Amino acid sequence: MAMITMQRTFTAFQGPRRLASGSAGEVALVVKRMAPQPDEPIIIFEDDTGRSIDFDLRGGDREVLARLAKLVPPPVEETAPSEPRGRGRPKLGVVAREVTLLPRHWEWLGAQPGGASVALRKLVDEARRASGDKDRERQARDAAYHFMSTMAGNLPQFEEASRALFADDRRRFTGLIADWPTDIRDHIVKLATGDRA
Repeated sequence: MAMITMQRTFTAFQGPRRLASGSAGEVALVVKRMAPQPDEPIIIFEDDTGRSIDFDLRGGDREVLARLAKLVPPPVEETAPSEPRGRGRPKLGVVAREVTLLPRHWEWLGAQPGGASVALRKLVDEARRASGDKDRERQARDAAYHFMSTMAGNLPQFEEASRALFADDRRRFTGLIADWPTDIRDHIVKLATGDRA
């Protein structure tokens, strides 16, 4: 069974106009070919966070794409091993980091089947399942706000729209941003709804 992580997407704007959306490479090459406009700088946003990001566009296309591959690695495909697993740690990309807990927490974790690591992974997975929808909604709202702050911070009713966004008052929110430039408004709505398509 294979599991593929979703590809990170980016969107470039020149002033209020959306230039391109897609992978880092696709967006970078479109931006690289654009003529600079002093009064309308080009800003690239990471769609997952709504924050601006700088791409080094110097050199030829191959050089740009090679640098981006280091900055934004392609989606990873993980496959289950075809042969039976031997003893020891599974190759799941386990990363060791420090965790600070009180002695009673360590005692409880140590008494769990599989030990502390297994118990912690189970607790984290359970918490992710329980709060998954809320986490995705919060991430989408935050991304919309970050993008909005950069691209619409000076537009009419920005403060009211921000309040409506955080109050999850979608009707009021869409009404307040209805007169904003089309590409900016549509991208904010896309980010706020978590729509990455």
